[in-house]
This record gives sequence, C-alpha cells and structure tokens, in this order.
Amino acid sequence: MPSEKGRILYYRNPMGLSDTSPVPKKDSMGMDYIPVYESEEPPPAPTDRAADTVFGSEVMAPARAAAHRAHGTERISMFMLNIAEFQGRSGKDGYRWEGEAWYGGDLNRVVLKSEGEGSFRDSLESAEIQALYARAIGPYFNLQAGVRYDVKPDPSRAYATIGIEGLAPYWFEIDSALFLSNKGDVLGRFDAYYDQLITQRLVLQPRVEVNLAAQDVLENGIGSGVSDIELGLRLRYEIRREFAPYVGISYSRKIGNTADFARAAGERVGSTSFIIGIRTWF
Repeated sequence: MPSEKGRILYYRNPMGLSDTSPVPKKDSMGMDYIPVYESEEPPPAPTDRAADTVFGSEVMAPARAAAHRAHGTERISMFMLNIAEFQGRSGKDGYRWEGEAWYGGDLNRVVLKSEGEGSFRDSLESAEIQALYARAIGPYFNLQAGVRYDVKPDPSRAYATIGIEGLAPYWFEIDSALFLSNKGDVLGRFDAYYDQLITQRLVLQPRVEVNLAAQDVLENGIGSGVSDIELGLRLRYEIRREFAPYVGISYSRKIGNTADFARAAGERVGSTSFIIGIRTWF
C-alpha cells in the first residue's frame, strides 16, 4: 500500500553526511539509511563545519563561540626595534634607529612608529614619529592611516599618512606610505627587506629604502622626484629570536634636485657606512 508521504525518492546518510543511495543500505556503523519521500523537504545543504554534521549546529555553537573568544578577539602587543645601530663612515660617525610598537587584534591595531638618524659630532639630523590605525585587508597586509610628525629637520612638519604594510610574495617585507604635510607637500616612501636564512640563527638581510617627493621642499632640502635611496646588507646572529646583534654595510645617496640642494649647502650627496647594531623585539 503506497505511503501517504508519497514515493521514496532516495535514501540519505543517517549521520547527515552528503552521500545518498537510490536503494536501501547501511553505513559503516551498521545504521540504516533514512528514506526521503517526495512530500518531504529536501535535506539541508552540506555545511563546511564537519562537526555540525555529527553533533548538530546548536550543540557546536557554544564551542565555536568559546574558540572565537580565545583566538579571534584576543588583544596582544608587540614592540620591535628593527634597527638600532652605530654607523662608521668617513668624516663623522653616526647612529640610526627604526622601530614600531602595536596593540590590538588580528583585524584592528593601534601602531606607533619612529625612525631617525644623526651624527655624533653634530645635532640630530632627522627624527619622526607616526601614530596610526591599522586594519587588515587580507591575510598578509594591513592598511594604515594616521599622522606623522617630524621633530627634525627644522622647520618641523606634520603629515596625514596612509600606507600599506605586509608580507609580499616570496617573503618580502614591505612598507609603503604617502604623506601630505600641513603645508601641502606630498611625500612618499617605499621600504623593503628580505630575511635569508643561512642557518637557523644566522640571517642575511638585504634592504632598500626609497624616498620621493611630488615637489621641491626647499626648507628641508628635498627635491621633486626620487629624493634619496638607501641600500643595506645586514648579517645578524639570533642569540634568541628576540635578540640579535648584527654587522653590515649601508650605502645612501641623494638624487636629482635633492643632490643639487645638498651640493649648494656644502654637504655630501652620498656615503658608505659600516654598521654594527642590535635587532630586538618582545
């Protein structure tokens, strides 16, 4: 006698898995497949959460929420001094630092950056600090926006800042930014480096930094176009991952109008430095 539910369309897995059968059968645990009649609604679509197919979404929801609280909303912090070095060069020895600190989660962070350099015989040549908000725009990149303030050189400047920082293909760390000053000057910067492991503790790091300007900034001796470039090669030994002394060599040169401004002021347009420093983070 036909069932009031109509004819049987197929038999579905009793554990909610996606496989079906046109004839009665048992699963690997000996449980009968469940008949699906033509009057019944189709079974729910397969889910990408495998545990839901066994225990049900309502049972698994509290566990997923607990995992999200533990791993998806955790607030952490980090401080990294990527460059802290003595620079030995002809004429006058100098020093340089570059570092950042941040606090937040996987998606949103507050970031502080600082960098600068000077010589031991003269005053501080350049120093800046940036306060930024960072938002993840993918697994490997953050969009950053905020303000930058130059303590040196004189006259000081304040800038609105927007940039991208992250890990490019082939494991290149990049940091690029545009700066709009309170005087209407537009500057740009591109910084990239690569950590080449020679051993598990010995790391060779080639590095390049390029600075650009949309116009001449006569007060600070900056010319339009590519204003200066720096090429560096640093070899560090990681006593611990968080503490690594290094040695290296760095070459910097002013270019174009910036070089012309430097010559007119009696300054050198290029220099080579032998460096020794510390890279640390916590």
